[in-house]
Amino acid sequence: MAKVHVSTSVNGEPTEFLCDPHETLLDVLRNELNMTGTKEGCGSGDCGACSVMVNDRLVCSCLVLGAEAQGKEIGTVEGIGSNDSLHIIQEKFLEHAALQCGICTPGLIVSTKALLEENPTPTEEEARYYLAGNLCRCTGYDKIIRAVMDAAESMRRGA
Repeated sequence: MAKVHVSTSVNGEPTEFLCDPHETLLDVLRNELNMTGTKEGCGSGDCGACSVMVNDRLVCSCLVLGAEAQGKEIGTVEGIGSNDSLHIIQEKFLEHAALQCGICTPGLIVSTKALLEENPTPTEEEARYYLAGNLCRCTGYDKIIRAVMDAAESMRRGA
């Protein structure tokens, strides 16, 4: 089967790659583009570990074909903050110890950013509902929700 040429944008950077027609966006990100921040937790769209943004829509990258990225804007955890300057969401996850093994963390960070861009003033109930597709087997969800709510408040204050 012939490889597919894809021209897209990843985290604001024009990007091209070749992929097999059956290859997932998750596999392309990790194996072709060496963007290993996005994790595979289940491979069936049930855990949210592989959450990325595609044209400002939150998706599980294990359920999207790499070829479907053609002409689209892809946003990954690597595009949120940097090694020199963490995003406030990342800072709050650290501050509230809302991470342990790290498998779910990138998906939660991407999902939290999507939530707060869509709704900068979520209630705790709204945050829990929005993040329900992201499973964490280590921390429990209270620390995560505290981090999300604190990040929302800090972002509203412009911190």
